[in-house]
Amino acid sequence: MTKLRNSVGERIRTIRKAKGLTQQQLAELSGLDDAYIGSVERGERNFSIDTLEKVLTALNVSISELMFSKEQMTKDETIRQEAIDEFVALTSRLNEEQIGILRRVSKEVSRAFE
Repeated sequence: MTKLRNSVGERIRTIRKAKGLTQQQLAELSGLDDAYIGSVERGERNFSIDTLEKVLTALNVSISELMFSKEQMTKDETIRQEAIDEFVALTSRLNEEQIGILRRVSKEVSRAFE
């Protein structure tokens, strides 16, 4: 089970960083201690479902966004997933109109690469 715990911890760290949060900020948002957050991210803690729920709520992500295995991904897929994480973090601060604009811009950029 350590492998799963490490994977979840790494994924939490990746999402936290993509959202521009420090461990201290995530700890404050989740009501947990920052040292505890660090140990979760390093896979040192056998944490509860309740703790995971607090972290996911603080990060504003679903369990499905958390659960994927980097080990089964190619380098390109990993890079793509990291970009998606950053994109999701950026859009979480935008309103509906701003997201629409961003979608149109990203489509134009994508067409430029075709």
